[in-house]
Amino acid sequence: MNEFVFLYRGGMSDGTQPSPKEMEAIMQRWQAWFAKLGEEGKLKDWGAPLQREGKHVAAGGVITDGPFAEGKEVIGGYSIIKAKDLTEAATIAKGCPALETGGRVEVRPVAPM
Repeated sequence: MNEFVFLYRGGMSDGTQPSPKEMEAIMQRWQAWFAKLGEEGKLKDWGAPLQREGKHVAAGGVITDGPFAEGKEVIGGYSIIKAKDLTEAATIAKGCPALETGGRVEVRPVAPM
């Protein structure tokens, strides 16, 4: 089995905020999806959601604010998935609840060291 990082981007891009009841339903779908992946032996690490604030560090030690939550490319969280190849990993990503709310999943192989 190979490892892949799923980077969760975007979602609810229309600017609406879900009600508490809708948010609970969304979280239940995420929990069910992670539980299914765990039962199938596909989930290595569920990777907690990321906070909205952060810093960018560049060459020369330059530190700036970012990423910014209003950006479309902000990563909201990650997971590490086990799959035989990139095709299988991408197929697994099709079940991600983020896709239901306008989000995307970037699937990246972890390079062996």
